[in-house]
Amino acid sequence: MFEGPDYPGSITEEVFETWLVEGRESVISYHFLLIVWNVYDEKYNPVYVESREEIDNYELYPNAKGSEALIAVYDLYSESRVSLGV
Repeated sequence: MFEGPDYPGSITEEVFETWLVEGRESVISYHFLLIVWNVYDEKYNPVYVESREEIDNYELYPNAKGSEALIAVYDLYSESRVSLGV
C-alpha cells in the first residue's frame, strides 16, 4: 500500500490489517485510523482518533511542515478510505 511517487514509503497489507484490528479492539471507542508519516523515523505510524474533528490536528502530506504528515484516513469499521476534501 502507498506505493509510488505520491507517497514517501509503502506498507504491507498485513501491517494495515493489524492496525485496523488493533483500533477496533481498543478499550477506547476509536472510529478512525490515521496513517501518519514520521519524517524523522521515516516510517508510517497508526494513529487512532474518535472523531473527525481530531483529524484536523494533522497536516496533510506533502505540505506538512512538522515532523508528522497525514497520509490517509480510514473508517475502522467499514474499512473505507475517508475523503479529506483535498
